[in-house]
Amino acid sequence: MMRKILCYALLMSWYSVVGQEIQRGDTARLQSKDTAIQVVPQKKYIASYRPDTTKREAPSSVPAGNDQLSAPSTYAKLIKPHALTRKGLFTVHRVDDNYYFEIPDSLLGRDLLVVTRIAQGAAGVRPEYTGYAGDQVGSTIIRFERGPNHKLFLRRITYEENPGDSTNAMFHAVVRSNLQPLVAAFGVGAYALNLRGSVIDITDYINGDNDILFFNSTARKTMRVGSMQSNMCYIKDINSFPLNLEIRTIKTYTQTSSDNNFTLELNTSIVLLPKKPMRKRFADRRVGYFTERYVDYDANPQGVKTVNYIKRWRLEPKPQDMAKYKSGELVEPQKPIIYYIDPATPKKWVPYLMQGVMDWQKAFEKAGFKNAILAKEAPDPREQPNWSLEDSRHSAIVYKPSSFANAAGPIITDPRSGEILESHINWYHNLMSILREWYMVQCGTTDPRAQKMKFDDALMGQLIRSVCAHEVGHSLGLTHNFGSSSTVPVEKLRDREWLAVHGHTPSIMDYSRFNYVAQPEDSVGEAGLISRIGDYDCWAIEYGYRLLPEIKSEENEIPFLNGWIMDKMKDKRLWFGSEFTIDDPRIQTEDLGDNAMKAGDYGIKNLQRIVPRLIHWTYEPNEGYRNLKQLYAGVINQYNFYLGHVITYIGGTFETVKTAEQVGPVYSPVPGSLQREAVQFLSRHVFQTPTWLLDTALLSRTGQSPEQIVTDAHRMALNNILSNTTLNKLQESEAMYGLKAYRFLDLLDDVDKEIWTELNTYASISIYRRNLQRHYIERLLELATPRSGWDTRDVGPVVANKLAEIDLRIDKALTKTKDAMTVYHLRYIQDKIKATK
Repeated sequence: MMRKILCYALLMSWYSVVGQEIQRGDTARLQSKDTAIQVVPQKKYIASYRPDTTKREAPSSVPAGNDQLSAPSTYAKLIKPHALTRKGLFTVHRVDDNYYFEIPDSLLGRDLLVVTRIAQGAAGVRPEYTGYAGDQVGSTIIRFERGPNHKLFLRRITYEENPGDSTNAMFHAVVRSNLQPLVAAFGVGAYALNLRGSVIDITDYINGDNDILFFNSTARKTMRVGSMQSNMCYIKDINSFPLNLEIRTIKTYTQTSSDNNFTLELNTSIVLLPKKPMRKRFADRRVGYFTERYVDYDANPQGVKTVNYIKRWRLEPKPQDMAKYKSGELVEPQKPIIYYIDPATPKKWVPYLMQGVMDWQKAFEKAGFKNAILAKEAPDPREQPNWSLEDSRHSAIVYKPSSFANAAGPIITDPRSGEILESHINWYHNLMSILREWYMVQCGTTDPRAQKMKFDDALMGQLIRSVCAHEVGHSLGLTHNFGSSSTVPVEKLRDREWLAVHGHTPSIMDYSRFNYVAQPEDSVGEAGLISRIGDYDCWAIEYGYRLLPEIKSEENEIPFLNGWIMDKMKDKRLWFGSEFTIDDPRIQTEDLGDNAMKAGDYGIKNLQRIVPRLIHWTYEPNEGYRNLKQLYAGVINQYNFYLGHVITYIGGTFETVKTAEQVGPVYSPVPGSLQREAVQFLSRHVFQTPTWLLDTALLSRTGQSPEQIVTDAHRMALNNILSNTTLNKLQESEAMYGLKAYRFLDLLDDVDKEIWTELNTYASISIYRRNLQRHYIERLLELATPRSGWDTRDVGPVVANKLAEIDLRIDKALTKTKDAMTVYHLRYIQDKIKATK
């Protein structure tokens, strides 16, 4: 008995000593890399603790979380001496198989952003191009709040509605109608030693299935995520950093489309949002930024207004440099944007990735900042074991040794202000194979370095640098600008000196990757072939990041920003074309120049040069023809891109976003002269068989069907230009502009003339042309079929008359045609026409 009393006295004395050390800010711990075994004192807590003796009845159903009914325990009983402890945003304790969050009172009521991404994708689960490592599957804002009876509640927070000024009566009405929901309850297992925090058991909540930490409803539906298989799920690890918590879990689900299971690893980040949100910068459709939005009940006294504000990093001058900044002097920001390069990246590509980041420095100089964006190699984990790419204080370019050929720049933002908090750009190794294919097909005739299967490191490095700069642009908040390349006259794309200064597109955020217009005789160098940061990119960064300290509020910035944009729009190279604009032929992906017909002619000339050289360019000893098949398919795809660019002109509409202060229309039809030019292009390169593409040497080595190649082009052209959508747009244009418009009748006359040339010359009709003519007739017959709505339009009368004309012309041609297959074909066409009468 005396031995037990003595041991207890010694233990209490030891607790007292350790407690004094902790109060001084020191922690007695056994270090083991980034984890720690921490022993915690209980003396102060024991003296102040008063148990809650209130009787409670068990609820009929237990809410989400760990809604324990018992009173809190003591810290020492809950957090055992052998606990593994990690300090950070929350202190995380692991006791055997249980995880505990120690949440300080100072963080109760603070906004926490939760973002869930796939860390390792499930084998064989790739619906709709999702399910890859790095894909985001959930995002929400939460708060922990103290409740009665020793509970912490978890509340989901949304900022979709803004009540406005708190002195306004509307404020209270909106607040009363928008109580944010409680989504989980946790019984306090113990209180912190200093009584300024609560410890909760988070194990069951993390091991369970909820839309806070894991899949949201949209991602669940897209990936066909069914029920969770709890016996095949577990917590892999939880790391705590100063501003964020990282939870790694293994989750197994059933697929809703089958009885199969799939397993993946999820990474859930819990990030502390700033106590004071950054000042917003309101969005404008004439400058392309990703946006946050809310419904404002205070902005419009006679209704509501959806307010959009851009996503951007918080860049601010140091206090002592503010006067210099206001005077126009370049200053360094308090906190620059830093991207760390993943140590897993092959060393030879690191300098090019770093340069792709640093290229944006010149853009930030337009906004008044120097050295605003930097690239660094991540520390060696052997030298700094506590440094982690998962720490939300670190943005990174993460190298993924994956067969997936892509790159992506996701960002984590504060939805209250649009502030970008962190970005992890995913760089997939196999992207290089796509870069090689694109560059060989588009620039192989102008750059001899691209005439082989293995590019030199210097060339591949520049391609990597360009793509990296594009993805960094997204991580800075910029959206695609698919209209940028249309501001460049086509002939300038062949001007070596002009290209060296300006590049072939004003924006690297366009999908105009390489200059396919330049011809071999133009001697255009690398600077004129590979996309780089341009004039629009510098303007967009200036718009988003230039501080306006002389303007007192974000709302007061709006008139200034509008005037600023209108002034900049005088330079057409600063024009923005949103990728969500579908009818404007200026706004397309993978196109170049201000005239797709002229650019396409040059592009096809280069393809005609490439086709007979492909066997030589793709040769590798001891290999088959897989390379040849891949690059030949790349040539066909590029040819189809040129066709698609031109087809968009027919029935197209120019859309130029304006505010009321700007003169001229927002919407205007593509001029008839350009639409006719588009039909003539299709005649030269589609309706007239592209025999240059049907190289027998290639076909016999790749197994491609020449008939299928040509038929696919025919169908793409005719199905689009004779689609209901195109015809509707032509009808609407005629209704507005009368005979000045390019009408459906004009289109049909122009197309008909190009497709039936043999009826004038009585020549034999080739197999490719027979297929074209049959598909044309089939499309006309579909249009002639009575349907709801056609009786009010001219489609029926025009098509019926056109079919009758074709029938008469065939009658005449049959009297002079000698080729048997041509005769059979024409009689078949006549039978099809007569069957509809």
